[in-house]
Amino acid sequence: MSSFKYFLYLRVKKEVTGGPDQVRMGWTMRLATATLILSLTMMVTTDEEENDRCVYEALTDTDAVICKGLEVFYPELGNIGCMFVPDCNNYRLKITHWPAPTVKFPRALEDATYILVMVDPDAPSRSNPQAQFWRHWLVTDIKGIDLKKGKILGRELSAYQPPKPPSQTGFHRYQFFVYLQGGKSISLLPEENRTRASWKMDRFLNRYDLNEPEASTQFMTENYQDSPNFQAPGGRSSEPKERPKQN
Repeated sequence: MSSFKYFLYLRVKKEVTGGPDQVRMGWTMRLATATLILSLTMMVTTDEEENDRCVYEALTDTDAVICKGLEVFYPELGNIGCMFVPDCNNYRLKITHWPAPTVKFPRALEDATYILVMVDPDAPSRSNPQAQFWRHWLVTDIKGIDLKKGKILGRELSAYQPPKPPSQTGFHRYQFFVYLQGGKSISLLPEENRTRASWKMDRFLNRYDLNEPEASTQFMTENYQDSPNFQAPGGRSSEPKERPKQN
């Protein structure tokens, strides 16, 4: 029992039973006061239960393989790397509107330059990724000293696009990779600039001899309307859906 709920419990007990230093009041008034306090207790309990449902669930071991040294912070959520976006507090809706996250690589070399890539490999869905990879963010010429602090101040080749998985397509992975740029001048081809969908990420990396990432991570989320806790118009909850098999 929280300290505040315990305080309310003692207050109700005192109002009902009275105390040595309490001026006696009529039973009607005392019961009315106790009823009011009990109502407040129920409100506090409901709030606590709502917060208890806000669980941060880690990714499966299979999906956690790429979580290596990179941190991704969104407002209210904190570091969401290697996690499911929680199904509470409208987070799965909010993340579709929030600005670019803070991406931090604590082990970045201060005198080096880096490339940041954010993609969705599950477009339009994980079971049918015909538009893989969807390019959400591409930034070059990031100074290591800034990346260590979570400041993405490089040259933005693709502006940040929030995760917005389509309805009825299950959970999508949103992946972040950091590559050592060295002295290379990086750009997108005209055909790459025409669309974000079906980006040939491997070809891009091979073109600039970008091998293994220095750091990486991912989080997963689904369309907020597919959430079991989403309140559809009219107050009807959407039907719960089975989480897709992790490939």
